[in-house]
Amino acid sequence: MKKLFTIIGLIFSLATFAQTGDAVVNALKSGDAAKFSSYFDNAVDVKLPKQNEMQNVNKAQAAATIKNFFSSNNINGFEVISQREMSGTMYIAGKLKNASQDYNLTVMLKNKGDNVSVITVRIN
Repeated sequence: MKKLFTIIGLIFSLATFAQTGDAVVNALKSGDAAKFSSYFDNAVDVKLPKQNEMQNVNKAQAAATIKNFFSSNNINGFEVISQREMSGTMYIAGKLKNASQDYNLTVMLKNKGDNVSVITVRIN
């Protein structure tokens, strides 16, 4: 019986993980930096083109940084190239789009108890 409850719990946590990953992808596809950043953890690593990586940036500062990047680069879409899960971590890779240029994006999400949060954003 205990194994059954463990298996059911695991199935529900994986379903939540997949749903959050889909929500993050949908926010990126719509170019919605505010919605995307709503999935950020309390501390996020952020790397933007031609800038040094910012490590353990608080959620508000990371959100402001990403919103500024999206607006100044007119980000209006996203194309998923790869999405996978491994040991409580999800990786999403793809291309952020604007009218004239694409940016490579890698996002790492971590399962933390009942929540799934973005912990790393890398844009090249």
